[in-house]
Amino acid sequence: MPTIVAQPYDYDLPTDGGVALIIIDMQRDFLDPGGFGEALGNDVSRLQAIVPTVQRLRQAFCDRNLLVIQTVEGHQADLSDCPASKRQRGRGTLKIGDPGPMGRILVLGEPGNSIIPELTPKPGELVIEKPGKGAFYATPLQKMLQAHGITHLIFTGVTTEVCVQTTMREANDRGYECLLVEDGTESYFPEFKQATLAMVQAQGGIVGWTATAEQVLAGL
Repeated sequence: MPTIVAQPYDYDLPTDGGVALIIIDMQRDFLDPGGFGEALGNDVSRLQAIVPTVQRLRQAFCDRNLLVIQTVEGHQADLSDCPASKRQRGRGTLKIGDPGPMGRILVLGEPGNSIIPELTPKPGELVIEKPGKGAFYATPLQKMLQAHGITHLIFTGVTTEVCVQTTMREANDRGYECLLVEDGTESYFPEFKQATLAMVQAQGGIVGWTATAEQVLAGL
């Protein structure tokens, strides 16, 4: 059985191709200079640094005809799928739906809500539009994975402690074997990323596994 050298112990890959790469929220507003993330005072260069790694992983999955799924966090233009509690959270000057540097913030179809050009979805890639932090909530992700016979999920994307971790925990509760790529995920806050990696690995992999991109590629 093929394996990936990982923490807290080796991660066994399925032999039937039942593994998918999940790329979480690599959106312009989160990663591009001048976007919403930078407008909030964040250093977006931290997130940009993982783009080549995610590209390499995506190409490796495509070369092996393995499933790749990207997600985008966004809401309908009328905000009917955005709870008031989410819109008001933080009491910031910029809220979901407000005009931002790249169009209305977290609204589907706006320039800032699109996936960065370096990861523009390829033919055959699935894209999940999600109204929440987790990719399973109010989306067809579960049905898509079941239709493709997926049992193992390799996670990349941003941010580590919010949408990536939330989706990974949702998947864990649904019985998927989950691995987070250490250098394929990032946060505006390095200490939050490190804490998330530790939480995933804790207690014998209570949420799942972590490994580097090189380890994942070697295992594939």
